[in-house]
Amino acid sequence: MESIIQIKGLVKFNITLDPTVWIFDDRKVDLDTYFSEDRVEVNADDAYVEGASKFWSREIMEGASYPPTLKSEKKFERQQMKTGTLGILLKPFLENAEPTTEATKVTFSDREGNEFTYPLEDAKNLLFQFSKEGKILAEDGPVYLLLADGSNYDSPIKNITGITIG
Repeated sequence: MESIIQIKGLVKFNITLDPTVWIFDDRKVDLDTYFSEDRVEVNADDAYVEGASKFWSREIMEGASYPPTLKSEKKFERQQMKTGTLGILLKPFLENAEPTTEATKVTFSDREGNEFTYPLEDAKNLLFQFSKEGKILAEDGPVYLLLADGSNYDSPIKNITGITIG
């Protein structure tokens, strides 16, 4: 199975995506809870500053030694990777490709040659599911395309192999 997906078309940069590494990406989301939670969009820079602030506050309060909860925090993270159904938002990838001003739509292609087209702004809210119950999507992957509201969570668009911005 080929797991590489390329973003091409009316973009400044063609981008190659490898879903097999997203398990380590901090932007991944737990799809078992994602569609049932209230979400607040967070600025990446603000999140970084907040995380760094918490880290240094923890260092000052607890010293340089690791806190007693660190092992259990890491264990929980590993357990989620082994059993979780995970996805990732498309917005950062589409924005990093830098669509040209003429770009208005995003077309997703699957292995059978079918195409699924969405307006560019709507496509930024779509998600790629890249694992199910801790396993990669080997049979009908490499990713599933999920709508922003989760309405197709039980019957996602499968076998996505390419993205063309037009």
